[in-house]
Amino acid sequence: QVQLKESGGALVQAGGSLRLSCTASGLTFNSYAMGWFRQAREFVAGILWSDLTYYADSVKGRFTISRDNASDTVYLQMNSLKPEDTGVYYCAAPSKSHFNPLGVPRFYDHWGQGTQVTVSS
Repeated sequence: QVQLKESGGALVQAGGSLRLSCTASGLTFNSYAMGWFRQAREFVAGILWSDLTYYADSVKGRFTISRDNASDTVYLQMNSLKPEDTGVYYCAAPSKSHFNPLGVPRFYDHWGQGTQVTVSS
């Protein structure tokens, strides 16, 4: 059974930074693409098994996705935060290894419970 557990959400002032973490279990982590979304299934960032990354235009240059295969964890470093970045952030994974879900929510089959990020102005 695949489980994804996010952490790191908090209240932060505009211009500040946060790092979110998502630890996975029940899958061969280093063979899977991973993604970060925020509420209403808005794509934020994705990373492939090859470490190729891609981002939504709204976060390019401010957010960085990375992965640590040794600890089965994917990270989202968020800098220069804006009030419009507020929301519940979810990590997600597809059900197939070596499959690129292209940031399309319906291609991701496993979702975490989310972590709240609030950016105050």
